[in-house]
Amino acid sequence: MSSFTCLNCGVRFATAEMQREHYKTHWHRYNLKRKLAELPPVTIEEFEKRLIQQKTEDAAAQEDQSLYCKACRKVFKTKNAHDNHLDSRKHKDNLQQYLAQSNGTNGGPSGSAPEGTRMDAEVEVSVKSTRAAARAAAAAEAEAGGDEEMVEDGDSDEWEDVEFENPIERNDCIFCAHHSEDLLENIKHMSIVHSFFIPDAEFCVDVEGLLTYLAEKVCRDYICLWCNERGRTFYSMEAVRSHMTEKGHCKMLHEGGALAEYVDFYDYSSSYPDHEEGMDVDAELDPSNALDGDEFQLVLPSGNVIGHRSLLRYYKQRINPNRAVVVKKSTQKLHKVLAQYRSLGWTSTQQEAAARNARDMHVMKRQQAKLMQQVGVKANKLQHHYRPQVNF
Repeated sequence: MSSFTCLNCGVRFATAEMQREHYKTHWHRYNLKRKLAELPPVTIEEFEKRLIQQKTEDAAAQEDQSLYCKACRKVFKTKNAHDNHLDSRKHKDNLQQYLAQSNGTNGGPSGSAPEGTRMDAEVEVSVKSTRAAARAAAAAEAEAGGDEEMVEDGDSDEWEDVEFENPIERNDCIFCAHHSEDLLENIKHMSIVHSFFIPDAEFCVDVEGLLTYLAEKVCRDYICLWCNERGRTFYSMEAVRSHMTEKGHCKMLHEGGALAEYVDFYDYSSSYPDHEEGMDVDAELDPSNALDGDEFQLVLPSGNVIGHRSLLRYYKQRINPNRAVVVKKSTQKLHKVLAQYRSLGWTSTQQEAAARNARDMHVMKRQQAKLMQQVGVKANKLQHHYRPQVNF
């Protein structure tokens, strides 16, 4: 009769099923690790003894790990959390109040505290179990009689909701803590001290919006403007500012795929060969006058417009045809920025480079629109508004 043997543990089995079940046990895995460490295997009895001993030690360590603070009436599960709590400002304030109350109860002066009371309040009280710690906390709260319940966690005594304040809105520098009187002085400081220049500044239509966006990347998202998520990861504003200053990265990455990120702040229409003053940039994108199944109006040679009957209620409206809503682009700040740059020796972008950037942005816009169309067709969501799918 053939037997099945485990050479690692030195045992035999009557069937192959028992052998396969043995390979899944912790005893077999434990002996495998001992074999890798060049140690002899242990028997099942010795393994069970070690397992019980380890469980007992873990349980004892877990029981002795709970700590209680008398001054704050709080229980901590780890010593590290208790140590951090002792260093907190709230614990020190509560400790002063606790000592003052103890002095008032004992009839002593408020300015001095008995040494025993202070040591009793600051000592780490080791509790044998979490249940005992809960009983101690409940007893302390009953003695306090009417005090507010403290529900903060032991690791974080003070939670503050800090909202992000953009440095550009406060006229602060993006790369340091310098404060300026206005936006133009702030741009001048960043140009002189940090050598920061806005690329293709003559084509930038929203200087303040661009700087606000750059400040959010640096001071809120901790992203280097030049590395642009390609290099190290930073976890504080000071770290990313130090990196940009030391590496000379106080500049925008305005080439390649990064152009699409700043497309909303630039307008290269003035660099087009067929550009005319006052010409609408989007006029070349208007559909032709031929009517097809996707359009709802037809422009006659005389200039009259024939609309579709489904839009009758809109054509009935009496709106002044001469009225138009035009978003005025303020160029006053841009002219001052360009004048400041020219005084520092800056020259305007070459026409060929501007045309190349304009073509790149145009291609990226088309690719983005194409991708959005594909996603919309795939998800059957081409509308740009939200319509709930219930309660029609």
